[in-house]
Amino acid sequence: MSGLSDVVNGAVQIAEAMGVTLKNLLTRPVTVEYPDEPVAVFPRYRGRHMLRRYDNGLERCIGCCLCEAACPTGAILVEAAENDPANPHSPGERYAKTYEINLLRCVFCGDCEEACPTEAIVLTQAIPMPEYSRRSFILTKEQLLEPPEMNVAIRPEA
Repeated sequence: MSGLSDVVNGAVQIAEAMGVTLKNLLTRPVTVEYPDEPVAVFPRYRGRHMLRRYDNGLERCIGCCLCEAACPTGAILVEAAENDPANPHSPGERYAKTYEINLLRCVFCGDCEEACPTEAIVLTQAIPMPEYSRRSFILTKEQLLEPPEMNVAIRPEA
C-alpha cells in the first residue's frame, strides 16, 4: 500500500510544480532593456557621484579633504591648492586641484556626502555605466562636475 501512496504523493508534487510553471509562464518578464528603457529605482538609491557648483559658477568644493577622510574604503583622492584671488575656483581660500573617485573601491555608502561642509559632493540617482577598462572607473574632477545622464524612473516607496 505504501507504493501506491508514494505514487499519489509524487503525482501531487508534480502537479503543484506544473501549476507554478504555468502560472509564471503567463506573467511578463521583469527584464529591463537598460539603457534604452529607464530603470526603476527607490527614492533613497545612491548612484553616481557629482560635484556641485554655486549659482555663480564657482565650485562648492573648498579642498578640505573631509570626504577623503570619511571614506571607509579610501576611494576618494583630493589634492588641495591655494585659491588665486584674481581667478577664484571656489569661494574659500583653497580649492580642490585634483578630485578623483575610484568607483571600483566605492561602496556608495554616502559618508562623503555627509562629511562635506559645503554639500559639494552628492550621490545622484544615476546608474554608473559599465566600462571596459579599469582606468575609466576613476572619475576625475572634470567628469564629476558634469551632471550625469539620468535614465531612471523613481518608483514609489513601499
